[in-house]
Amino acid sequence: MVARTRRTKVWLWRWRRNPLRRGSDVVEAWVVLAAWVLALVGGVLVGLVAQGAVERDLDRQRVERRTVTAVLVENAQDKPSAAAVDDDRVWVKARWTGTDGSRHTGLIKVQPGAKARTPVEVWTDERGAVVSKPVTHGEARLQAVLSGVLCAVVAGGAVAGGAHAVRAGLDRWRREQWAAEWARVDTRWGGKTG
Repeated sequence: MVARTRRTKVWLWRWRRNPLRRGSDVVEAWVVLAAWVLALVGGVLVGLVAQGAVERDLDRQRVERRTVTAVLVENAQDKPSAAAVDDDRVWVKARWTGTDGSRHTGLIKVQPGAKARTPVEVWTDERGAVVSKPVTHGEARLQAVLSGVLCAVVAGGAVAGGAHAVRAGLDRWRREQWAAEWARVDTRWGGKTG
């Protein structure tokens, strides 16, 4: 029967005075500590900044976008094309007057079979271009929070990835040092192993 050996984990060993502690161990400890702090604090800050930027942009869109009445210039098709996968509406040419009084002509989406000269409400931006309906305040808040969380996770992941790369470099350097030391010891013993 094989006797089991018990492995004990020594916490914070890289920070303690120890004759076996190498300089690269101290560097690794500082890298890990800095990565944790930077990932947490930086991730939160990046997330908050991203959330604020998205929320401001969506609020600005709600303020700038207006509804105007467009008039269809031509009859709409009776059914959507096979390429229309987003909804059951069709594209048709229409004419409208922007909030600044300028006249515009372009394509808008309407229900199939709509006749020419039919009035249709469309959303426009400050230049009079047709845009999508702005999101509600609740939807804007949700999008902003989700964007902030995503940016925080990406920022934290980037820091963790960088720390992992530094630790991998330290491990590679330690293996090279270990191999060089073994080569010196092997030479002292008067032979070449392997």
